Amino acid sequence: MAFFIVAMFFFYQIVVLLFLLLFLVVLLRNLADFPCMPENPSPAGPLVSVMVPARNEALNIERCISSLLRQDYGSYEILVLDDDSTDATPEILDRLQKESGDRLHLLNGQPLPSGWHGKAWACFQLSRQAKGELLLFTDADTMHEPHALRRSVGAMQRSNADMLSLMPWQELGSFWEKLLVPLIHVILMCYLPLRLVRTNPKPAFSFANGQFICFRRALYERIGGHASVRDAIVEDVWLCRAVKKAGGSVLAFNGSDAVTCRMYRNFKEIWEGFSKNLFPALGYSTSGLLILVVIVAACYVLPYLFLFRSLLLGESGISLFWLPLSQIIIALLCRLIIAKLFRQSLFIAFLHVFSQVLLIGIALNSFLKIKFGRGALWKGRHYNFS
Repeated sequence: MAFFIVAMFFFYQIVVLLFLLLFLVVLLRNLADFPCMPENPSPAGPLVSVMVPARNEALNIERCISSLLRQDYGSYEILVLDDDSTDATPEILDRLQKESGDRLHLLNGQPLPSGWHGKAWACFQLSRQAKGELLLFTDADTMHEPHALRRSVGAMQRSNADMLSLMPWQELGSFWEKLLVPLIHVILMCYLPLRLVRTNPKPAFSFANGQFICFRRALYERIGGHASVRDAIVEDVWLCRAVKKAGGSVLAFNGSDAVTCRMYRNFKEIWEGFSKNLFPALGYSTSGLLILVVIVAACYVLPYLFLFRSLLLGESGISLFWLPLSQIIIALLCRLIIAKLFRQSLFIAFLHVFSQVLLIGIALNSFLKIKFGRGALWKGRHYNFS
């Protein structure tokens, strides 16, 4: 019996090591398959409607709109919808509109209907007023380099893609932002073969980032626009799935040289934001969430416990020392590569294990709030579409 237990534990450690090696291989492949957008020297092209939903964005909205007004692309309009803001957002938008001339158009959001989440409803209202052949949805907490619109249009025109999305550079201020926000890069770069987003028509291989998504109007209308994801908290990925189901083509780029985003500013915002998205991103699957927790614990947390135990007891066996040490090295290597690629703190990358412990806590909080509470909380609204 003792031999059987030892053999099974050794097998377990090998399986964990193989999982981490697989994540490393996916990451290395994604380095080639997730380039920055190509250059596009031409400022001419179809009319683009740039749409920004805004709810209580007084800290961000001026920076965002000012950067959009500086785009060096020739033909575009900007539409901003104020979604019942209670801060200074409306006043800032009024001032920006007066200063911008005819480029900026403001809309007042209608009351949120039952069965919709706020962002989808805001984007749906914006799309109904848009005139462009291309529809760009971007968040109020983004900032755009002057060439961002020109290059994104060029990429879509050359490839004839129906949808394009970027991963902006994430501006990280506080310690908690630096520790936790990079989890989105780890999930993206280590778990999803990004080449298949572009080449495989299956909806399972979908990626989109709601911070920057551009559609061809014809395809957007064919899938029903944001009405098709009215109850999808992670609406960006579900939009990508809808595009693929409709036979459309998708592009994904590393947009860190074109767009900047400040998602959150403190631990509370990160906790609420990630908790809002995580369980819905798994399709409200309890088994999926359990699998995620087990994988995170086995690959990123337990190796440290096994290694510390061995060091405390002075042991140096393969199963309790060398294999856990190898697992830790591979996990840190992945995290350091991602930190280098997305210009993140290399020092904070060595605290990767703590971000994974908090990820488990976020996963459980997301599950409990949605399954047994009032639902996900975001910007004063509770959502539960499970």
